Amino acid sequence: MNDDVEQQLSPAYPRARLAEALLTSRTHGDADTRRRAAHRADRWRAVIAGMTDGSLTVGSRTPVAGLPAWVTPEVVRGGFATSAASAEGPLQPYEREAADLAGVPAERGALFAHGLTEPGLARLYALLDSGRYEIAVPEEAALLTVAWLVRAGDTAGALELVETLAPFAGRLRFTPRPSALPAPDVRAVHRRTVGDAGASLARRKPHAAVETQREALTVWQPFGDELLTHWLEAAGSGRVPEHVPDDAWRERGAELLRRYRELAAAHTRCTKHRDPKENLGILLGALEEAAAGRPLDARRLGLLRHAVESMVRRRGRPGSVPHTRLRARQAAEAAVPSHHALAQLVLRRLSALPQESGAADVAPLVADVSAAEARESGLPAGAAIPPAVRLVVETALSAPVGTLVERGVVPSAEVLAELVPQLVAVTSAQAYPDEALRTLMAANYRAFRRRRSLLLRNLAGQVRADELPWVAAVARHRVEGVGQEPAHAVLRQLGELAVQAFPGTILPNPLVRELGVLARQADLGAPFVAELAADIFEGTFSPTYLVAARIAAELLAGSLYERYYGIDYAAVRDLAIAEAAEAQGCSRPPRSSPGFMKLCFERVGDGGDAWSTAANGRVIEQAQILTTHNLATLAGPVGIRPEPGWEDLARRSFTTVCRLAARVHGNPRPAPTIKDAAYAWRQMVFFLSLCSPAAQARTIAWLEDEADRHPRHVAPRLAPALTGLRRAADGGPADSDGGRRFLGWTSRGSHWLLADSDK
Repeated sequence: MNDDVEQQLSPAYPRARLAEALLTSRTHGDADTRRRAAHRADRWRAVIAGMTDGSLTVGSRTPVAGLPAWVTPEVVRGGFATSAASAEGPLQPYEREAADLAGVPAERGALFAHGLTEPGLARLYALLDSGRYEIAVPEEAALLTVAWLVRAGDTAGALELVETLAPFAGRLRFTPRPSALPAPDVRAVHRRTVGDAGASLARRKPHAAVETQREALTVWQPFGDELLTHWLEAAGSGRVPEHVPDDAWRERGAELLRRYRELAAAHTRCTKHRDPKENLGILLGALEEAAAGRPLDARRLGLLRHAVESMVRRRGRPGSVPHTRLRARQAAEAAVPSHHALAQLVLRRLSALPQESGAADVAPLVADVSAAEARESGLPAGAAIPPAVRLVVETALSAPVGTLVERGVVPSAEVLAELVPQLVAVTSAQAYPDEALRTLMAANYRAFRRRRSLLLRNLAGQVRADELPWVAAVARHRVEGVGQEPAHAVLRQLGELAVQAFPGTILPNPLVRELGVLARQADLGAPFVAELAADIFEGTFSPTYLVAARIAAELLAGSLYERYYGIDYAAVRDLAIAEAAEAQGCSRPPRSSPGFMKLCFERVGDGGDAWSTAANGRVIEQAQILTTHNLATLAGPVGIRPEPGWEDLARRSFTTVCRLAARVHGNPRPAPTIKDAAYAWRQMVFFLSLCSPAAQARTIAWLEDEADRHPRHVAPRLAPALTGLRRAADGGPADSDGGRRFLGWTSRGSHWLLADSDK
């Protein structure tokens, strides 16, 4: 057994996370952050308690005792389940309202029973037809599914589903939550709802330093000018006298002091005026004495004269041309509206829109301040909304996913993965001919994809959507083959979009999972493999990895990719054929591929500690190399053809390599950066392998020039990898004559990319 896995599954990990949460909950300066940390601490306490009393089985598909696999567990960081389900807890406001309307006790069991009565079913039918409901957790789709089955005449299916749900009816939310809005437009997706964007703006606080500077310019500098002018009147054409000139001057001074106290009480950001050693403090202290009729002693008089002279020397006399110009410029700076004030204006604009969806057009939301808004808010007409505020609003744009990528609303493959379930939900539901059922199953899928993954052992798979009892209950109402072409089209579109937009980034696991769903829906037989976690790797691979490697072998045999990484793809293909033939004779499909596992370990060679995280990472990286981590599946069976072509993707991938290599210099923790650079390099080699010979030669010649465009230490660092690539392009081994294969993981010694760098 992998010691790292055992450590991850032990109570030590939850205890460490509990300690972190407790520390944050008690020491962080922000009250909201402390509150969230306290909530995390409660959840980690539940994890530890469950592991201690045996009610939790970490690593299992059914981690919570008494709850079947289909129940959505509450999952915290690292894949640990608490002892709670996501659909339990206190009654939600909508449940209490539903109980009041139905005239039943405010209990989940009573609500469930009412949903099976004639009035309850009528209410559910109305929700089904209108589409005005939300599914926050999949369980909330259960009673709607029962109602659909009853209306469709599938009484047996409805009764069977009710029998499955009934033991949990008093504990879990099976009641749908009504919504003011119908189902979302399937042609558009959004990162955030309008309400989410508004909440983000509402949390923004005024920038302390900026507001302090604004207070200094608008309050204390004008007051300081008045105070200086008052003392200059006492001085006349000479120096400040020991005695004040007359009672009128003293009375005006007393009025200045009264105004000072009012200003100091109302404007508390600046503190210099409170310092008796600062010029303004010296002038105030002297005025206190003079207004009280006390003569200034020699020390105070000397400080006063020095302060007055230095202020005049630095800025000129108040009213003089230099002083007037300076104050005019500073007043203009102070008049520029703060980001916070403009964010509040945009927040008011957002509040006028439906909060539960995205915005079809964000341009009016980020337009310059109008004349009417200027009159209402006091902001200057024509003031532009700052980029930081615009960015928050643009995340609520509802548009085709390609448009969001093009406009920069989707900045990474990880963010793209967050949006894809909205598209996959609709595509997967196409197999249901009934419109109400399509809408329900799409909503259920979106909610299911918010389910967090569990930490699992022994190659166990996460629960699939079709394992949910209500999804299984309507499976017989699907029309096979109806959604294959749309699924294939969406799969190709998303694959092209991900590779084209982020060529130097491997596909993140959430995106891989959605592409796999579409591939199964399209019946392509195209395998998608996940990136395994090195810290919990158990030293084995599922047969899917060997199937993916066979697809890579059929695409890349004899290619630059095969030569650079030293792969015998003919042997890989033979191994895949042999294991597939052996599996056909088994009563149960094999859960692992011993041949693929052996091949990966052989390619690693002697890596030192057998079960270290780094050693695991080396094995996993070899699996990624052999399979191309889904690129061959996309370019082969799926048939993506990104624009403007493979050569462009190869060049952009190398630019990513250079950018990451630049971050290695002086980096105290360079390992993650090196790993990402190696993955981007692998993507580049793959794209190069699909180029024509002329494009391949042209791009390889370009690589050195591109490396020279980056910080001067980048080209020397990448020189061994570039040499290896040229050797492979010439038909030889990459690891000869000073060449190297660029791999991301090393388990003994420092990585060669760190040569001559700060370690």
